[in-house]
Amino acid sequence: MTLQADVLFYGDNTEFRNPFREGETIFGTAPRVCVVASLNDRVDLTLGVAGNHLFGGDDAFELVRPVVSLTVRGRRSTFVFGTLPVAYPDPSAGPDQAGPHRLLPVLQRETLSFTRPYEAGLQWTFRGSRLRHDMWINWQRVNTEEHRERFDAGIAAEVRTPSAVSIPLQLHVVHEGGQLFASGAVRDSAAAAVGVRVSGAARVFDRAGLEVYALASRFVPDRAEPERDRRGAGFLGRAAVERSGWRAHILFWRGRDVITDEGDPNYLSIRRDGSDYRGTRDYSEAGITRGFTPAPAVTIAASARIHRTERYYEYSYRLIGTANLRLKLR
Repeated sequence: MTLQADVLFYGDNTEFRNPFREGETIFGTAPRVCVVASLNDRVDLTLGVAGNHLFGGDDAFELVRPVVSLTVRGRRSTFVFGTLPVAYPDPSAGPDQAGPHRLLPVLQRETLSFTRPYEAGLQWTFRGSRLRHDMWINWQRVNTEEHRERFDAGIAAEVRTPSAVSIPLQLHVVHEGGQLFASGAVRDSAAAAVGVRVSGAARVFDRAGLEVYALASRFVPDRAEPERDRRGAGFLGRAAVERSGWRAHILFWRGRDVITDEGDPNYLSIRRDGSDYRGTRDYSEAGITRGFTPAPAVTIAASARIHRTERYYEYSYRLIGTANLRLKLR
């Protein structure tokens, strides 16, 4: 029996004012307290509670959910049924990789780690010598007389080679539907990205990496109106270097007709007012991150970025911290 307490502290400010994304400040904390019963060396039963509190909000907690999960581990695989494990962002990874499953921001925006720090469904992770992947389905809403059901599912995989080269593959799907009640449109969002990554130690840097991706998407706002479907494609390139707790990155995106349900609007071909953008979208950013470990179970990271969205130049900054406590009860 082990008591686990995981807490995420986040402060994110985006000074945006462009046709695609509105600026916002997200400031709060997401705690999760659980008791883990290890039935043997392969099976855990976890019971607890998770919440999310926005500073300055009217309610004590904007989100309170039970944590109930069964975890079964093998030599290289882990299967979770119920509440998915904590997906708090890795402070040392940088803000461009801070999403719940570290997907590209065009597939899943980073701020979901703050506004939706709870997922429930199924997850299968695999860690082999050549192949690694995270596959999941997260049930967000059930089908009722008021609304359709909603879930997202995805895979973040990487095929490694004996050299410094690897092949990353990402897929993300969001679906709203359900057969019990016809309450609203049936809609779909699907996008996939495949690329090449080169990373490793490089001269004065502890680590350096370069990755490029090709991306394709399909957005269906209403299956009953196929003329509104949008198919898109894009290209993303990213480079990063790390040294002594510092990380710097630069990112470039060019896409056309790409729309995803949970993607960062700075990348997408849809304006804030809901109208379509029919040209080629350009976006780029540069950022720097500094990570700290003031205690073995505590990490803190501060980051700042400059963004170019078409002809608009903006900035953002972020401060996040994580604390993880493990106390053996029996």
